[in-house]
Amino acid sequence: MEKNSLIFVAGHKGLVGSAIIRELQSKGYNNLIFKNSAELDLRNQAETERFFAEKRPEYVFLAAARVGGIGANTVHRAEMIYNNLMIESNVIHNSYKFDVKKLLFLGSSCIYPKFAPQPMNENVLLTSELEYTNEPYAIAKIAGLKMCESYNIQYGTDFISVMPTNLYGENDSFDLENGHVLPVMIRKFHEAKVQGRDFVELWGSGRPKREFLYSADLAEAAVMLMEKVSFSDLTGGMKEIRNTHINIGTGEDITIYELAYIIKDIVSYDGDIVWNTSKPDGTPRKLLDISKIKSFGWKPRTSLTDGIEKVYRWYVRNNSNQE
Repeated sequence: MEKNSLIFVAGHKGLVGSAIIRELQSKGYNNLIFKNSAELDLRNQAETERFFAEKRPEYVFLAAARVGGIGANTVHRAEMIYNNLMIESNVIHNSYKFDVKKLLFLGSSCIYPKFAPQPMNENVLLTSELEYTNEPYAIAKIAGLKMCESYNIQYGTDFISVMPTNLYGENDSFDLENGHVLPVMIRKFHEAKVQGRDFVELWGSGRPKREFLYSADLAEAAVMLMEKVSFSDLTGGMKEIRNTHINIGTGEDITIYELAYIIKDIVSYDGDIVWNTSKPDGTPRKLLDISKIKSFGWKPRTSLTDGIEKVYRWYVRNNSNQE
C-alpha cells in the first residue's frame, strides 16, 4: 500500500475498524473511505455494488460484522448468520468485481471446534463440531474465509483472512445484553461501584479459559499483513489449498474467574462476585497458536492489565453520566 492508496475500512465505527483507522493514520495513510451503516448498508447487494463502482477502493479492510457475546449469539441466531453472510458476500464479491488489489477479512476464533486441541492452530478448522451457542456466527465467518480462499484460487485475487482471538478496546460495545464478556464486566463493576451495590452477578461458573487481545495490537498486525504478506506467501507447496487464514492472539489465556478479579481490582470495586451457574459457560477453552503470525515478525505489545486500564479510562471518559 502507498500512503495515498484509496483504502476502504468497512465497519470503521466498531472496535476493530476504529483501531485499524487509528493505526493507518498513525502510519501516514491519508486517503481513507468511511461509510456508516446509514450511508451504506453492506447487506444490500445493489448498494454495495454501486459504492464499489463509484469509489473504486484499492484496498479493503473488512471489519464490518454483526457481533455479540454469548447472550446475543444465543438469542439472535438468525441475525448473526444472515447479516454476516450478506456483508461478507457483498464486499468480497465486489472487491473481486472492481479489481481491489488486496482485501483483509476479519474472522473470529470461534470458527474452531468446541473441543479442539489447545493451543489451536489453523489446521484444526472443520475437524469436529462447533460450540452450539455461537454456531451460526462461526459458520458465517468460516464461509467468509473460504470465500476469500476460493476467489484467490479461481480468480487470482489477493484476499487474506485473519482470525483474532477475543478482542477488547476503545469503541467496544458495553451493552449488557449484546456485549462481549470483558467490556460487560467493566460496565457491571463500574456501575456497581458508582451505585454502591453489594455484589455483581456474572454468568456461568468462571471456569472457562479465554485469551484476550487489545484492539490496537490487532490493528498493528492487520496493517502489517496488508503491507507485507500476500496470499501466495500462505500457500507454499500445498497440494490442496486450505487453512490459509492467520491466527492473531497473545498465546496466553486466563480463566473468566481470574479476569473478573483483575477487572474488579482495576475498577476498585469492593463488593462481592456472584456466579450464576444456571447461565451457559460456552466453549471450555479457546487459545490460539500464533506461530504463523509470529513468523511474519509480529507479536503483541500490550499486557492484559495495561489494556484493561486503558479501556476502563476510555469507558469512564465516554460515559460521563455513569461517573
